Amino acid sequence: MGIVEVVKYNGNPDVFAWKYPNEELGTWTQLIVNESQEAILFKGGQALDSFSAGRHTLETANIPLLNKIVNLPFGGRSPFIAEIWYINKIVSLDVKWGTPTPIQLQDPKYGIFISLRSFGQFGIQIEDSRKFLMKLVGTLPVFDKDNLIRFFRGIYLTKARDAISSYLVHKKVSVLEINAYVDELSEHIKEKMAPIMSEYGIKLVNFYVNDINIPEDDSGVAKLKDALAKRAEMDIVGYNYIQERSFDTLDGAATNPGSAQSGLIGAGIGLGMGAGMGGAIGSQFGGIVENINITAKTKSCPNCDATLKIEKRFCGRCGYNFDDSIDKEQIMCSNCNYKYDKNVKFCPECGDPYNPCPECKADVNMGADNCHKCGTSMPRPCSNCGTSIKGKNKFCPECGISLVKRCSSCNFEIEGSPKFCPECGNKM
Repeated sequence: MGIVEVVKYNGNPDVFAWKYPNEELGTWTQLIVNESQEAILFKGGQALDSFSAGRHTLETANIPLLNKIVNLPFGGRSPFIAEIWYINKIVSLDVKWGTPTPIQLQDPKYGIFISLRSFGQFGIQIEDSRKFLMKLVGTLPVFDKDNLIRFFRGIYLTKARDAISSYLVHKKVSVLEINAYVDELSEHIKEKMAPIMSEYGIKLVNFYVNDINIPEDDSGVAKLKDALAKRAEMDIVGYNYIQERSFDTLDGAATNPGSAQSGLIGAGIGLGMGAGMGGAIGSQFGGIVENINITAKTKSCPNCDATLKIEKRFCGRCGYNFDDSIDKEQIMCSNCNYKYDKNVKFCPECGDPYNPCPECKADVNMGADNCHKCGTSMPRPCSNCGTSIKGKNKFCPECGISLVKRCSSCNFEIEGSPKFCPECGNKM
C-alpha cells in the first residue's frame, strides 16, 4: 500500500470542485493549498477538517476531527483512507447563459405576438465550500463550469423569462424598446436568483442581460417596423393616415376614366387648391378638403357657412366675430373664467360665489371696491346691521352707524384697506 507524499491541484480554473483520485493517505503527507483554493477532508462520507491556503502536514495536530475517527496506532507514518476535495474559490465572471427557445409574448404597446431571444453572462464565487459539496457536487469527481450551467439552466431561464415578460407587461414597454432597460432587467433577475444560488453555497456576484433580440424573419416584426417607418414618414411630411387615404382616393378618382368628375379633379390636382380655379373646381375641392380635415375640430360661420378651426375668433372669409354670438346673459367667473348662466349663485366649475355688479351684472371678486368691467362701485355690507350699501355713503341708511374707517392713532379718514395709516404711519 503506497503512502502519498504530496497532494496538490493546479488544474483548469473552470473547475470549481476537484477530488484527489487517491484515497490512501498517511501522516506526514504534505497537503498544498493555493491562495484561491480551500481543501476539505472527508472520511466515511462526512466533511471533517478544512484547510486554507498554505502547506499542511497531515498529522494528529492538524486533523483533530479526523483523529477522533481514525486511531493512529503506529506512531509513525500511519496509513488511513480519506478523501481530499479542492474547492476553487476564485470569482468566475464569464458564465454564459441564453434562451435556447424563443420567448413567445404579446407586445403590450402594439398588441402583436412576437418571439424574442435573450442572452448574457453572470459571475459566481463559491462562498460555503461544505454546503456546495454536499448539496450540489455529491459523488462527482469533478464539478466544472459546464456542470454549473447545466444544473442552473432551468433556474436562470425561468427567472429571465418571467422578468422580461412581466417587465414588458407592467411597464407597457414595446419589445422594440426593451434593450433600453437591460440594466434594470439585469438587476431584477439577479435579485431573484441570488437567494436560490446561496442555498447551494454559491454567491452570485453579478448578472447581465447583454442583449434581447427579435428574429428578423418574423412576419409580425416586419409589419410593425413597416408601420412605424410609415408613421415616421407621415410625421416628417406633416399628415396622418386618414389624410393619406383621402389623397389616394382623390388620385384614384382623377385617374379613373369612367368618373364623371375625373376631368375636374385631375385639373384641380394639376393646378392646386386656390390657384385661380373656377367655381366648379372650387366646389369639387371643397368636399375633398372637408374629407382631408375630417379629424380636425371645426366650426361653421353662421354668416357665410365657411368652415374654420374651432379656436378661430374671426371668420377668414367674411370677418364675422364669433364672440358676438355668445349669449350676453352669460357670466364669466372672476376666479376661473368659466362662463355660466347669470341665474346661478355659484360657479359650476370652481364653486366661487357669484358676486354681481349692480350695473353690468359681471362677476366681481369678493371685497373689490369697484367693478373691473364697468367701474361701478360695489355695494358693501354694513358692519352693524348687514344692510347692502351702494355708493360711497359715510353712514348706514338703515342703522346710522358710521361707515368711514379712521386711524385709531390720529383719527384720519382712510379709504380702501391699507396696512398702515397714510397720515401717521400707524399700523392698521
